[in-house]
Amino acid sequence: MSAQQTINSVSTPATSGSLGNRSGSAAKPARWAADAVAMMREGARVRLDYSAQSLWRVDRMIEEIRREGAPYAAVESVLRGFGAYGGEVVVRWAGGEWVESGGGYWVRTWDGRFWDPFDEARRCFVGDGSLRLLCHDAMASG
Repeated sequence: MSAQQTINSVSTPATSGSLGNRSGSAAKPARWAADAVAMMREGARVRLDYSAQSLWRVDRMIEEIRREGAPYAAVESVLRGFGAYGGEVVVRWAGGEWVESGGGYWVRTWDGRFWDPFDEARRCFVGDGSLRLLCHDAMASG
């Protein structure tokens, strides 16, 4: 599947199963992450398993979308899903939690540091970021 097909498939995201008992601030980003997992599985035939290693696939997909020259407005919701997925990986593997403030979402890790995976996904799109490296840094001790 091409990056353009991935972009097109986000217009009808698949729904995922129950997200369990998530706090109010975690519900939206967890849903966006689950939608990105479903989109990649069903559209691109790529399995994302919420592991830190899976983030290299996400970085590569964002790079492919960029190389195809897609305008930001066309990929904004895809990038949001990829950012949420990256944040959810940090939450699961670096002892983090989603925090909502001023209409935005961040991940706070066990050591009190804050991470913005949505901005990192946007930075990946312009060639200056990596969700894989954000997760690596978040997992490193503070």
